[in-house]
Amino acid sequence: MKFALFYEIPVPRPWDPDSESRAYHNVIEQAVFGEKMGFHAFWTVEHHFLEEFSHSSNPEVLYGAIAALTTKMRIGYGVRLMPKPYNHPVRTAESVATLDIISRGRVDFGTGRSTSRPELEGFGIDPRETRAMWEEGLAHTVGCWTHEEYEFEGKYWSMPRRRVIPKPVQAPHPPLWAATGSRETHELVGRMGLGLCSFSAGVSLEELAKRIQSYRKAIEGCTEPVGSAINNQVATFSMLHCAATSEQAYEQARESFEWYPTTGFRIVGSVAELLQDEGVELGDFNYLRYLPGATASDDWEDQHKLEDMLDQRVCVAGDPDEVIDRCRTYEELGVDLLLCMVNPYKIPHEQVLESIRLMGEHVIPAFEDG
Repeated sequence: MKFALFYEIPVPRPWDPDSESRAYHNVIEQAVFGEKMGFHAFWTVEHHFLEEFSHSSNPEVLYGAIAALTTKMRIGYGVRLMPKPYNHPVRTAESVATLDIISRGRVDFGTGRSTSRPELEGFGIDPRETRAMWEEGLAHTVGCWTHEEYEFEGKYWSMPRRRVIPKPVQAPHPPLWAATGSRETHELVGRMGLGLCSFSAGVSLEELAKRIQSYRKAIEGCTEPVGSAINNQVATFSMLHCAATSEQAYEQARESFEWYPTTGFRIVGSVAELLQDEGVELGDFNYLRYLPGATASDDWEDQHKLEDMLDQRVCVAGDPDEVIDRCRTYEELGVDLLLCMVNPYKIPHEQVLESIRLMGEHVIPAFEDG
């Protein structure tokens, strides 16, 4: 199992004029240090309007900076939002290919459809159409990369015959991934031959194992992948913090580890609230059906206590030995790439750097040897 740094890029309140600048430059410093300490990759999300939670609205500009300052670390879109009008598929093809050139072939292209009311409403997107938009947009993007000249006429986008340039360095294109939070879509991702980003925050390890198994079974039967090659890899993310002692790790991580899932589930649950407000069926968002009532309850924050999450092994914190043990669980489930969310909210920069150092000196080598 390999390890990647993974970021939402939170900017906690209260803000000052330099809050966002500090957050971004801290991330850049952590990424460069992460490569030195042996992290395989650097991934971020794309989100819009989610103040405090994620200020990563144009990550590919950040990716260019990371590419210029590193030489080995892969750079992952975690993910590029595909529905219209977030990103036009031609602009996506151009942007990803440019980054692949600059990074000398280090791009992993993750895709998704978006699951928050502020973003969908902000861009005027019907949630019920996002899956179809995602599938169509991804197909057009791949077509732009794999044809010298390309044209398409779809439900959401069309383009007369054009030569879309530049082309990516990786042939025929960067590895393709897709994000999902439901067991049903794990199967869909497998049938499409895509790498799996199992963004299933809060699910039990038993459930995560079932989702990975359903993906593996589906991809075994894939005969017509969306891309030019099947990407049979599983990535998932976990909040992760390592310190000299477990007691220090728990103390340093507690506030951020409890804040992130509480806030995140409220954001995701907002999509179900949007559809319910409009009086329509949840459709392929049915897996969110339990969230509106739960997130509205006063005791929601009590459901995400650090000790409970550690007992359930849905997060990783501790000294190096404990972190190794907890990460082994993900490896045993068949995870190929663990996306390590090293700062879910407000862990101080120096503590994040120390966590990255301990990971590089103790944890990552343990998996390379094993």
